[in-house]
Amino acid sequence: RYHEKEFESDGFVQPFCDTPLDEEVVGEDVYLNIINKAKKYVYICTPYLIIDNEMMTALCLAAKSGVDVRIMTPGIPDKKLVFILTQSYYRQLLEAGVKIYEYQPGFLHAKSFVSDDEIGVVGTINLDYRSLYLHFEDGVWIYRNRVIQDIKDDFIQTMEYCRQIEPEFCLKRNIGLRIMQNIFRAFAPLM
Repeated sequence: RYHEKEFESDGFVQPFCDTPLDEEVVGEDVYLNIINKAKKYVYICTPYLIIDNEMMTALCLAAKSGVDVRIMTPGIPDKKLVFILTQSYYRQLLEAGVKIYEYQPGFLHAKSFVSDDEIGVVGTINLDYRSLYLHFEDGVWIYRNRVIQDIKDDFIQTMEYCRQIEPEFCLKRNIGLRIMQNIFRAFAPLM
């Protein structure tokens, strides 16, 4: 049937899924694409920050090129070893200019990316090996839709309940903990 009025468009909303049964890592590709194309900012919420070299490089290069890269992780863990491993990535990211925030009231389980008031992803995809390579995951890719502002506003409002991690935090860690973190990183894909 013919419609008299044009449909109003509010950008794009594209659900997607990722599976370990094919040769593609859709979740990681989507995340890397957002980071690599960011011009002004990219804000990330993740409960697990256990990243590979490609993700580390993308985040550091974005920050070094002037993009405001902010990552929010839990301040209270659900898994102590994973929390220690997550914190092992802080130093390199902070040295590159990435800002890291730990949510203080409890465990933060959100998984979201938002960038440049234009693009975002919300879904089940964590920033860890198992989620990116071994699990069945879902996400919604959002482009030039008004919900992008909601995702950004939520991130900024949640920052009020976070502690910003300073480089001194990493430097003051005792040597035993730092050695343990390096050992954990060798086994990161298993965690």
